[in-house]
Amino acid sequence: MGDQDHIKVAQTTLPVPDVPQPEGHASTSRPRLYVLDYGAGNVRSLANSIKELGYEFEWIKDVSDFDKAEKLIFPGVGAFGQATESLKASGLHQPLLDYIASGRPYFGICVGMQVLFASSAESPGATGLAVFPTAITKFDSATKAVPHMGWSSAGTAGDDYYFVHSYAVMDTADAYTTSRYGEQEFASSVRRDNVLGVQFHPEKSGRAGLDLLRRWIEGEDDLLGVTAAAAAAAGSATPSCARRDRPTSRIVACLDVRSNDAGDLVVTKGDQYDVREKDEGGAGSGAGVGGGGVRNLGKPVDLARRYFAEGADEICFLNITSFRSSALRDQPMLDVVRRAAETVFVPLTVGGGIRDTVDPDGTARGALEVAAAYFRAGADKVSIGSDAVFAVEAMLAREAAGAPALEGTTAIETISCAYGSQAVVVSIDPRRVYYDTTRPGWIDAVPEPHRACLVTGETSTTRTRAQEQGKAWWYQCTVSGGRAVRDMDVVQLARGVERLGAGEILLNSVDRDGSGAGFDLDLVRLVRNAVSIPVVASSGAGSAADFVEVFAQTNVEAALAAGIFHRKEVGIDEVKRAVAEAGLPVRQ
Repeated sequence: MGDQDHIKVAQTTLPVPDVPQPEGHASTSRPRLYVLDYGAGNVRSLANSIKELGYEFEWIKDVSDFDKAEKLIFPGVGAFGQATESLKASGLHQPLLDYIASGRPYFGICVGMQVLFASSAESPGATGLAVFPTAITKFDSATKAVPHMGWSSAGTAGDDYYFVHSYAVMDTADAYTTSRYGEQEFASSVRRDNVLGVQFHPEKSGRAGLDLLRRWIEGEDDLLGVTAAAAAAAGSATPSCARRDRPTSRIVACLDVRSNDAGDLVVTKGDQYDVREKDEGGAGSGAGVGGGGVRNLGKPVDLARRYFAEGADEICFLNITSFRSSALRDQPMLDVVRRAAETVFVPLTVGGGIRDTVDPDGTARGALEVAAAYFRAGADKVSIGSDAVFAVEAMLAREAAGAPALEGTTAIETISCAYGSQAVVVSIDPRRVYYDTTRPGWIDAVPEPHRACLVTGETSTTRTRAQEQGKAWWYQCTVSGGRAVRDMDVVQLARGVERLGAGEILLNSVDRDGSGAGFDLDLVRLVRNAVSIPVVASSGAGSAADFVEVFAQTNVEAALAAGIFHRKEVGIDEVKRAVAEAGLPVRQ
């Protein structure tokens, strides 16, 4: 069954690509479970989670299905107003209220929980179901990164769940459980009679999330470590057992995917972005700097499954061929995401080619449509690279000319508006521009706009500082996989994409890529201190100690590696053990 068969929601406001969803069939021997899909975000993962548990379900296709449902799940990713207005436009607002009033079980996930409330600061003027009369407000970003993105505890069972949201229920009077982010306490779940809502994503929370879904489907009363009776007797929300004020340090496994010379999709890894084997005989194809064949480190879906089993907190697919013909016609890559989502129950990011394109037949495809296809295939976030640089350049040029800085037409803006900022990652590829500080007047050679991100060997904190004495550098942004440079520094770009609406930065380093010399702490610290959105450190990891170092010294939210995981030089479990032994929070 394709999307058009079951989505009668939001077709005028969100592109709903024809990406087939898992079939759902109500079982005669189990409660008739239905899923309400309003067209936004990744519902495939919830469908896959239900099937993984051995249950069957039906999609809500029209109003009459509410009468057939014995249990209902409403998942959601994106903006509060997008969800509530889609429900109203499709005529499902009142039937959903009637279903809840009937006393049959309702499970709202993320936005599916937030729509239970009266209103949200995210979407002024939009009205929710008002099952709970309070309003939703935004996290304070003055002291922490927003969105709240990562694994935090909820309830008393000791489990961590995956959260990704900028807005939350701060009035905890109706909370079932509460969690903390920074200095703020918020409702991580609500529960009243037949209604359960969770702010996190159980379908993306590994085995703990699957177990919560199973217990709710089977009608168990003990959810999140506390029964409804115990919660009612307590008269107040149950705080999470781990009173952390920050999420766990995320360990991300990255898979660079491209076609090899035979046309097969493989996972590869480069040294300073060169992914071809060295052709020592000199008779290589000449297709890359290395001259030999594309380095093959495994099959994408197999590696993703391995990393999920080993405890990776997130998995990132970067298609470094960037859909040279057409993103929506790149069925092999869509299939990689679709098949990975069937058995990988942690967040998936996909990058490469998320931009406005034109098919070979002349059909224009907007970045929002491309992103929607990948969300429907099972991705949770999309990563934008070179186009983000061009978008910030254009924004700064407009601003300098006295025109409005934001036009609302860039890939970052359109996708974040439709699906929320948490769905948009910007991948930044800076490289160092060096100066010899022993030469008189060297500072005059440094462009004035880029001096704010200048680092010297004497002030550097990375382990290579001994070799950097007498040098200074700033970080210049690159495009086209590091092959071309732009007159923009990494701080200008990071702040620019945040203004455009990005929710996370994937921070690479052309200089450190494949070096094993550790993360570039100076670079990571510059960007971490420049923005209020989460940052993922990438490039240079060669040991478990490198992860400990970057988390401890920069307060970065996540750290990523590729080659050392692919080649089993360092295990994810080894990294997590080292991080835990250093006293840093980590999901076990």
